[in-house]
Amino acid sequence: MLNEPLWSYPMACHGSTKISPYQLVCGHDAVLPWEIKTGSRRVSFQDQLAADDYATLMKDELDDLAEDRLRDLISIEENKKRVAKWYDKKVKVKEFADRDLVWKLILPIGTKSLKFGKWSPNWEYSYRINRSAPGNAYILETLKGVEFPRALNGKYLKKYYPSIWVDA
Repeated sequence: MLNEPLWSYPMACHGSTKISPYQLVCGHDAVLPWEIKTGSRRVSFQDQLAADDYATLMKDELDDLAEDRLRDLISIEENKKRVAKWYDKKVKVKEFADRDLVWKLILPIGTKSLKFGKWSPNWEYSYRINRSAPGNAYILETLKGVEFPRALNGKYLKKYYPSIWVDA
């Protein structure tokens, strides 16, 4: 703590920037009420400065603020890339071709039949991919050829492998 500058006291720092949000906005750490009451080193240092010296220090901090913000922005972007890389390792992309048979998740999730209670089915089948839409979305149709009016995200679909192929 002796090697740190007198005005840098750690507060709740953000994980990716290693700097407090207040410092990121204002350019310096907040002075807490207990620091004023107890007369911390930082407050006593500021009290010893002349008004011109204090104003010069504050202007220097503001000049460095833009540079600090850019550095923190780069740090946030790198952190987001790192998190996305680890997330993408675990994601299993579901891709379906046109005319594939699929099961559709019963939406809204958690809807249960009063007849079966908690043993209600979660998936309903007998749908076919009619065509693909952008962003892993698919327009479904029933086996009788009735098309859904809206696209459905691929995460709500599961490939259906029939034991006997019956083309309706």
